[in-house]
Amino acid sequence: MEVVSADVPLEHYLVLSGMLFTIGAYGVLARRNAVLILMSVELMLNAVSINMVAFAVYTAPSLFTGIIFAIFIIAIAAAEVGLALAIVLRVFRNRGTANVDEINALKW
Repeated sequence: MEVVSADVPLEHYLVLSGMLFTIGAYGVLARRNAVLILMSVELMLNAVSINMVAFAVYTAPSLFTGIIFAIFIIAIAAAEVGLALAIVLRVFRNRGTANVDEINALKW
């Protein structure tokens, strides 16, 4: 397998991934809306996927381990969003808000 992105060094992908992960972590810690928190978690998972694919291409391009892990992460992220959005919608119907500060009890 030929390395497609040989012109772009690995550090650029790592910086991009680090910036995306930092923005996602800030979103999880600073936001109060549950939907925005889910979007931030997705951003963090995508940053991890970029890291996996970049390391797979630069370290062992003949093996597809990083790419397979990235596909696994995308599948897990899709399942997580589907389940979490169902929970957020249910809580919104019962309480009328998606603010995580107001959702402090699981029993109602």
